[in-house]
Amino acid sequence: MQLKGALFALLAFAVFATHDVVIKFLGGSYSPIQIIFFTVLFSFPMLIFVMIRDSQDGGSLLPVHPWWTAARTISGAFGAACAFYAFSVLPLTQVYPILFAMPLLVTVLAIPMLGERVGIHRALAVAVGLAGVIVVLRPGSADLSLGHAAALLGAVFSAFSSIIMRKIGRAERTVVLQLYPLLVNFVVMGALLPFVYVPVELIDLGASAVVALLALIAMASLVTAYRLAPAVIVAPMQYSQIIWASIFGAIFFEETLDQMTMIGTGIIIASGLYIVLREDRRKDSSNQPVLRSRSRIGTPSAPRVASFLNRDRRKDED
Repeated sequence: MQLKGALFALLAFAVFATHDVVIKFLGGSYSPIQIIFFTVLFSFPMLIFVMIRDSQDGGSLLPVHPWWTAARTISGAFGAACAFYAFSVLPLTQVYPILFAMPLLVTVLAIPMLGERVGIHRALAVAVGLAGVIVVLRPGSADLSLGHAAALLGAVFSAFSSIIMRKIGRAERTVVLQLYPLLVNFVVMGALLPFVYVPVELIDLGASAVVALLALIAMASLVTAYRLAPAVIVAPMQYSQIIWASIFGAIFFEETLDQMTMIGTGIIIASGLYIVLREDRRKDSSNQPVLRSRSRIGTPSAPRVASFLNRDRRKDED
């Protein structure tokens, strides 16, 4: 079962990487605002499917925690916009290492927001991982751009959204957690669309639909992976995206993975794996901020993995 879970996780992140490649293609011609708008537009049929499956009796579309839901919704919208922009303007092999800092940021944010304790070992791992991000960015010796800042902000916003999800996820209905982010993305990006709109070719419109479809396929694969295998097996599979980034970048965009990026990426991955393994050793503790966070950056059109897993747990408790 665990092997199947690992394979489904590898499939999920391969599809996510393909999802990001399509975004990068579209980003050469369109603003991230326009890409997100049409991607979310094509995602509403998927939301209807989620609403049909969410058969909780007597449920309301009003959130139980309105302020936290609003904070998560806004954070998710900003995170998606930042990630889409980063994928559009930076090489894939530079975006992923920065986004890999998300587990480190989740560990840090869990201290003030969830009251969790982080020991010296994980604190040092976080420090080492953030040093790896600095190695990738190479301030002073490489040209930093808005794309690098966007990737880092995308990781921060996604980590913040994941922490909020942990805080309120079990109390809120799945449909509430999906509806509000989609609506806000649709309304906000729609309001900004006239300022950046470029006439869309039919093939590019189809590509926007493909982005939404790939997000759904990847999410479904990831949900299956978490049902078949523990998080300690599934979570590290996200780092396989750097392999796909190297392959896709070389084939489609003539990108190369330079030595310093490789070193920084290795440091980030090593620190992330250490944190995951360290948390897994504390199976009887609730102090597992990374293993219990299952969000993925840059997919505003896909239902959250944790929402479906929370729903399964609620069914088991009934």
